[in-house]
Amino acid sequence: MRAVLAGLAAIGLALANVALLGVSLLALVLVPVPLLGMALVSWTTTLVRKRADLERRRAARAGVPVPRPYHPPPQRGIAGGWRRFRWIVTDPATWRDLAWLLPGGIVGAALGVISLAVPLYGIMGLTLTPLWIWLGTDWYGYGAVWSIDTFSEGLICLPQGAAILAGGLWVAPWLRRVDAYFARLLLAPTRAAELRLRVTQLTVTRADTVDAQAAELRRIERDLHDGIQARLVSLGMTIGLADELIDRNPAAAHEMLAEAREASGTALVELRHLVRGIHPPVLAERGLDGAVRALALSLPVPITVDVDLPGRLDTPVESAAYFAVAETLTNMVRHSRAHTGSVSLRHADATLTMVVADDGVGGGDPAAGTGLRGIERRLAAFDGTMALSSPLGGPTVITMELPCALSSPRTTRSSGKG
Repeated sequence: MRAVLAGLAAIGLALANVALLGVSLLALVLVPVPLLGMALVSWTTTLVRKRADLERRRAARAGVPVPRPYHPPPQRGIAGGWRRFRWIVTDPATWRDLAWLLPGGIVGAALGVISLAVPLYGIMGLTLTPLWIWLGTDWYGYGAVWSIDTFSEGLICLPQGAAILAGGLWVAPWLRRVDAYFARLLLAPTRAAELRLRVTQLTVTRADTVDAQAAELRRIERDLHDGIQARLVSLGMTIGLADELIDRNPAAAHEMLAEAREASGTALVELRHLVRGIHPPVLAERGLDGAVRALALSLPVPITVDVDLPGRLDTPVESAAYFAVAETLTNMVRHSRAHTGSVSLRHADATLTMVVADDGVGGGDPAAGTGLRGIERRLAAFDGTMALSSPLGGPTVITMELPCALSSPRTTRSSGKG
């Protein structure tokens, strides 16, 4: 039924395609007119791209993903109007969008009519006999479309109508996919555009990775300077004072040495915490499964951990996955006011899928400064993605995916509570 409604929507959108094509051609004709032409081209291109993006979303819902192929927008400046106009007209995707409008509308409308007409024809067959009985034998049903003269003919219409209705509902999703594949011919990026988008993505992720690593180094430097270094300096001063008092006041010297021993133990604990923040020993010893379970046990909120990893991951990917889960759980404890949470780890089709959920208040937003943007940057360094579902009132579900291969096999499969 959803595909039938999508076919009905395609008929209406086909009319919008024709209108957008007419307005776009008018804007191109008026380009020589100072200011007006460039403004119209910018405005109409925005509408055409919104329509094309809508078609890409409809294609994705039909199971045919169509990425956006556009050049990144120009920097704003004094010549911003000219830069935007040049950005539009030099982007091949602009002309591919315009080339798609008319044939895309025709194909979409034709397939939409078919996906809508066949089920309606089946419904006519199902309702014909009851209407014929109710209105009398002098009524000839739907006339030339589907008519009956006798009760026996009316009985035959019932199974025929049911079969046509079922067939129409079955074929409608396939017609929708055909429309989506046709849209992908012109609305998807070309090979050159894919390479350009890939280069842009790698440039952004490289910059994010460099920024993240620089921030991590600054954090380590700060922790060393403000924590362990200060304690070691204090420890050295205490030992020096004890050395001066060892002959004159042995009792005070022994007391200072005891303080130095305690300070050295505290510094060692802080150093271990710092090392765990760089690469937890439990991650190297027990892998991602054991590290996540150990992390869940250390949290004040009960966390259910379910893991299905048939092997170990490469060390960099394993570390990124662990810290992504750790940051997500930390955000949950700090911000969600959750009573329970869960972590699910799965590896299939060369992709590690991590799902972290909680029953908190929801309302998570990567732009709100709750650490989610940092998780996105960490995953992006390995071509990973993060999807967030966090309506107000909860629950919050964060799905993270990392494309990766297994580096070593493992035969155990485990699930339980952390």
